[in-house]
Amino acid sequence: MKKHILSCLFLLTCICTHAQTEDKSFKSDDLEVQKISDHAYSHLTYLQTESFGKVPCNGLIVFDGGEAVIFDTPVDDATSEKVIRWVEDSLKCKVKAVIATHFHEDCVGGLKAFHKHRIPSYARNETIAFDKERKFPVPQKGFDDRLDLKVGKKKVLAAFYGEGHTRDNIIGYFPDEKVMFGGCLIKEVDATKGNLADANEQAWPATVTKIKAQYPDVKVVIPGHGKIGDTALLDYTIKLFSQK
Repeated sequence: MKKHILSCLFLLTCICTHAQTEDKSFKSDDLEVQKISDHAYSHLTYLQTESFGKVPCNGLIVFDGGEAVIFDTPVDDATSEKVIRWVEDSLKCKVKAVIATHFHEDCVGGLKAFHKHRIPSYARNETIAFDKERKFPVPQKGFDDRLDLKVGKKKVLAAFYGEGHTRDNIIGYFPDEKVMFGGCLIKEVDATKGNLADANEQAWPATVTKIKAQYPDVKVVIPGHGKIGDTALLDYTIKLFSQK
Protein backbone atom coordinates (compact mmCIF):
# COMPACT_ATOMS: atom_id res chain seq x y z
CA MET A 1 0.00 0.00 0.00
CA LYS A 2 2.80 2.38 0.97
CA LYS A 3 4.65 1.66 -2.30
CA HIS A 4 1.44 2.33 -4.26
CA ILE A 5 0.98 5.70 -2.55
CA LEU A 6 4.60 6.66 -3.23
CA SER A 7 4.24 5.65 -6.89
CA CYS A 8 1.11 7.79 -7.23
CA LEU A 9 2.85 10.77 -5.64
CA PHE A 10 5.84 10.35 -7.96
CA LEU A 11 3.56 10.17 -11.00
CA LEU A 12 1.66 13.26 -9.88
CA THR A 13 4.92 15.14 -9.42
CA CYS A 14 6.08 14.16 -12.91
CA ILE A 15 2.77 15.28 -14.45
CA CYS A 16 2.89 18.64 -12.62
CA THR A 17 6.52 19.21 -13.60
CA HIS A 18 5.80 18.35 -17.22
CA ALA A 19 2.84 20.75 -17.25
CA GLN A 20 5.04 23.69 -16.35
CA THR A 21 6.50 25.82 -19.12
CA GLU A 22 10.27 25.83 -19.52
CA ASP A 23 12.13 28.65 -17.79
CA LYS A 24 13.56 30.93 -20.49
CA SER A 25 14.84 33.64 -18.13
CA PHE A 26 17.62 35.82 -19.58
CA LYS A 27 20.10 38.35 -18.19
CA SER A 28 22.58 40.79 -19.76
CA ASP A 29 24.12 44.11 -18.72
CA ASP A 30 21.12 46.16 -19.85
CA LEU A 31 18.21 43.68 -19.76
CA GLU A 32 16.85 41.02 -17.43
CA VAL A 33 13.85 38.81 -18.23
CA GLN A 34 12.62 36.71 -15.30
CA LYS A 35 9.99 33.98 -15.23
CA ILE A 36 7.33 34.67 -12.59
CA SER A 37 4.63 32.16 -13.56
CA ASP A 38 3.90 29.63 -16.31
CA HIS A 39 2.78 32.29 -18.80
CA ALA A 40 4.33 35.47 -17.44
CA TYR A 41 7.78 37.08 -17.31
CA SER A 42 8.94 40.40 -15.98
CA HIS A 43 11.34 42.57 -18.00
CA LEU A 44 13.81 44.90 -16.31
CA THR A 45 15.84 47.69 -17.91
CA TYR A 46 17.67 50.75 -16.56
CA LEU A 47 16.82 54.44 -16.93
CA GLN A 48 19.52 57.04 -16.25
CA THR A 49 17.95 59.97 -14.40
CA GLU A 50 19.25 63.27 -13.02
CA SER A 51 17.40 63.05 -9.71
CA PHE A 52 17.64 59.33 -8.85
CA GLY A 53 20.65 58.07 -10.83
CA LYS A 54 20.42 54.72 -12.63
CA VAL A 55 16.92 53.40 -11.94
CA PRO A 56 15.81 49.78 -12.58
CA CYS A 57 12.43 49.76 -14.37
CA ASN A 58 10.05 46.80 -14.51
CA GLY A 59 7.54 45.68 -17.12
CA LEU A 60 5.44 42.57 -17.71
CA ILE A 61 5.20 40.04 -20.56
CA VAL A 62 2.23 37.63 -20.67
CA PHE A 63 1.84 34.98 -23.36
CA ASP A 64 -0.29 32.10 -24.58
CA GLY A 65 -1.02 30.32 -27.85
CA GLY A 66 1.75 31.98 -29.84
CA GLU A 67 0.80 35.51 -28.76
CA ALA A 68 2.24 37.94 -26.19
CA VAL A 69 1.16 41.23 -24.62
CA ILE A 70 3.67 43.55 -22.94
CA PHE A 71 3.00 46.13 -20.22
CA ASP A 72 5.33 49.15 -20.46
CA THR A 73 8.17 49.35 -22.94
CA PRO A 74 11.78 48.98 -21.90
CA VAL A 75 13.39 52.38 -21.37
CA ASP A 76 14.65 52.85 -24.95
CA ASP A 77 14.32 51.50 -28.47
CA ALA A 78 17.47 49.37 -28.35
CA THR A 79 16.39 47.33 -25.33
CA SER A 80 12.83 47.20 -26.67
CA GLU A 81 14.22 45.54 -29.80
CA LYS A 82 15.94 42.96 -27.58
CA VAL A 83 12.71 42.20 -25.72
CA ILE A 84 10.73 41.82 -28.94
CA ARG A 85 13.39 39.45 -30.33
CA TRP A 86 13.48 37.48 -27.06
CA VAL A 87 9.70 36.98 -27.17
CA GLU A 88 9.88 35.81 -30.77
CA ASP A 89 12.94 33.57 -30.40
CA SER A 90 12.54 32.18 -26.87
CA LEU A 91 8.76 32.08 -26.40
CA LYS A 92 8.01 31.54 -30.10
CA CYS A 93 5.31 34.21 -29.81
CA LYS A 94 4.26 37.27 -31.76
CA VAL A 95 3.81 40.45 -29.71
CA LYS A 96 0.22 41.53 -30.41
CA ALA A 97 0.14 44.63 -28.17
CA VAL A 98 2.12 46.86 -25.82
CA ILE A 99 0.26 48.79 -23.10
CA ALA A 100 1.67 51.89 -21.39
CA THR A 101 0.61 52.24 -17.75
CA HIS A 102 1.23 56.01 -17.59
CA PHE A 103 2.84 58.76 -19.61
CA HIS A 104 6.38 58.81 -18.15
CA GLU A 105 9.50 57.84 -20.10
CA ASP A 106 9.95 54.54 -18.25
CA CYS A 107 6.65 53.36 -19.79
CA VAL A 108 6.86 54.72 -23.35
CA GLY A 109 10.59 55.25 -23.98
CA GLY A 110 10.86 52.31 -26.37
CA LEU A 111 7.60 52.75 -28.30
CA LYS A 112 9.26 53.48 -31.65
CA ALA A 113 10.73 49.97 -31.73
CA PHE A 114 7.28 48.44 -31.26
CA HIS A 115 5.77 50.69 -33.93
CA LYS A 116 8.61 49.76 -36.29
CA HIS A 117 7.50 46.12 -35.90
CA ARG A 118 3.86 47.18 -36.48
CA ILE A 119 2.92 46.20 -32.95
CA PRO A 120 -0.11 48.27 -31.82
CA SER A 121 0.32 50.34 -28.66
CA TYR A 122 -2.43 51.16 -26.16
CA ALA A 123 -2.86 53.67 -23.34
CA ARG A 124 -5.55 55.71 -21.65
CA ASN A 125 -6.66 58.72 -23.67
CA GLU A 126 -5.32 60.91 -20.88
CA THR A 127 -1.90 59.23 -21.18
CA ILE A 128 -1.84 59.90 -24.91
CA ALA A 129 -2.66 63.58 -24.32
CA PHE A 130 0.10 63.94 -21.71
CA ASP A 131 2.68 62.25 -23.96
CA LYS A 132 1.81 64.59 -26.82
CA GLU A 133 2.13 67.57 -24.47
CA ARG A 134 5.54 66.43 -23.15
CA LYS A 135 6.83 65.45 -26.61
CA PHE A 136 7.31 61.83 -25.46
CA PRO A 137 6.66 58.84 -27.77
CA VAL A 138 2.88 58.55 -28.16
CA PRO A 139 0.79 55.34 -27.94
CA GLN A 140 -1.50 54.77 -30.92
CA LYS A 141 -4.80 53.50 -29.53
CA GLY A 142 -6.67 55.12 -26.66
CA PHE A 143 -9.22 53.87 -24.13
CA ASP A 144 -10.98 55.48 -21.18
CA ASP A 145 -10.84 53.46 -17.96
CA ARG A 146 -10.52 49.81 -19.00
CA LEU A 147 -9.05 47.72 -21.81
CA ASP A 148 -9.72 43.98 -22.23
CA LEU A 149 -7.59 41.94 -24.60
CA LYS A 150 -7.02 38.26 -25.35
CA VAL A 151 -3.57 36.70 -25.47
CA GLY A 152 -4.06 33.28 -27.03
CA LYS A 153 -7.03 31.91 -25.08
CA LYS A 154 -6.29 33.88 -21.91
CA LYS A 155 -7.65 37.23 -20.80
CA VAL A 156 -5.51 40.22 -19.96
CA LEU A 157 -6.78 43.60 -18.81
CA ALA A 158 -5.66 47.13 -18.01
CA ALA A 159 -7.74 49.35 -15.71
CA PHE A 160 -7.79 52.76 -14.03
CA TYR A 161 -8.79 52.98 -10.34
CA GLY A 162 -7.79 56.51 -9.48
CA GLU A 163 -4.87 58.92 -9.28
CA GLY A 164 -1.61 58.28 -7.45
CA HIS A 165 1.85 58.36 -9.01
CA THR A 166 0.23 60.29 -11.87
CA ARG A 167 -3.30 61.34 -12.84
CA ASP A 168 -3.44 58.69 -15.57
CA ASN A 169 -1.80 55.62 -13.96
CA ILE A 170 -3.34 52.19 -14.58
CA ILE A 171 -2.54 48.62 -13.52
CA GLY A 172 -2.40 45.47 -15.62
CA TYR A 173 -3.83 42.10 -14.57
CA PHE A 174 -3.47 38.55 -15.87
CA PRO A 175 -6.40 36.69 -14.24
CA ASP A 176 -5.42 33.09 -15.10
CA GLU A 177 -2.23 33.31 -13.08
CA LYS A 178 -3.26 36.10 -10.71
CA VAL A 179 -0.35 38.31 -11.74
CA MET A 180 -0.64 42.09 -11.33
CA PHE A 181 1.57 44.71 -12.91
CA GLY A 182 1.20 47.67 -10.60
CA GLY A 183 3.59 49.94 -12.45
CA CYS A 184 4.77 53.05 -10.62
CA LEU A 185 1.49 53.23 -8.70
CA ILE A 186 2.76 50.35 -6.53
CA LYS A 187 5.95 50.55 -4.45
CA GLU A 188 8.32 47.78 -3.48
CA VAL A 189 8.43 47.10 0.28
CA ASP A 190 10.63 49.64 2.11
CA ALA A 191 10.81 51.99 -0.92
CA THR A 192 10.69 55.76 -0.50
CA LYS A 193 7.95 57.82 -2.15
CA GLY A 194 10.16 58.41 -5.20
CA ASN A 195 9.26 60.78 -8.03
CA LEU A 196 6.30 62.92 -6.96
CA ALA A 197 6.47 65.53 -9.74
CA ASP A 198 3.09 64.51 -11.18
CA ALA A 199 1.66 62.72 -8.14
CA ASN A 200 -1.57 63.03 -6.19
CA GLU A 201 -0.38 61.87 -2.76
CA GLN A 202 -3.76 62.48 -1.13
CA ALA A 203 -5.60 60.19 -3.54
CA TRP A 204 -2.87 57.53 -3.72
CA PRO A 205 -3.78 55.32 -0.71
CA ALA A 206 -7.50 55.26 -1.62
CA THR A 207 -6.64 54.23 -5.19
CA VAL A 208 -4.51 51.29 -4.03
CA THR A 209 -7.16 50.31 -1.47
CA LYS A 210 -9.67 50.01 -4.33
CA ILE A 211 -7.24 47.81 -6.26
CA LYS A 212 -6.67 45.56 -3.25
CA ALA A 213 -10.44 45.10 -2.84
CA GLN A 214 -10.92 44.43 -6.57
CA TYR A 215 -8.26 41.69 -6.72
CA PRO A 216 -8.34 39.82 -3.38
CA ASP A 217 -6.80 36.67 -4.91
CA VAL A 218 -3.74 38.28 -6.51
CA LYS A 219 -0.59 36.21 -5.97
CA VAL A 220 2.19 38.18 -7.69
CA VAL A 221 2.53 41.98 -7.65
CA ILE A 222 5.15 43.71 -9.82
CA PRO A 223 6.02 47.31 -8.88
CA GLY A 224 7.28 49.84 -11.40
CA HIS A 225 10.68 49.74 -9.72
CA GLY A 226 12.25 47.24 -7.33
CA LYS A 227 11.56 43.76 -6.05
CA ILE A 228 8.55 41.71 -7.10
CA GLY A 229 6.32 40.48 -4.27
CA ASP A 230 2.72 39.81 -3.29
CA THR A 231 -0.09 41.79 -1.62
CA ALA A 232 2.43 43.08 0.93
CA LEU A 233 3.39 45.64 -1.75
CA LEU A 234 -0.20 46.93 -1.87
CA ASP A 235 -0.32 47.17 1.93
CA TYR A 236 3.05 48.93 2.07
CA THR A 237 2.03 51.47 -0.60
CA ILE A 238 -1.21 52.27 1.22
CA LYS A 239 0.68 52.73 4.50
CA LEU A 240 3.44 54.83 2.92
CA PHE A 241 1.06 57.39 1.44
CA SER A 242 -1.31 57.40 4.41
CA GLN A 243 1.45 58.83 6.60
CA LYS A 244 1.26 62.55 7.22
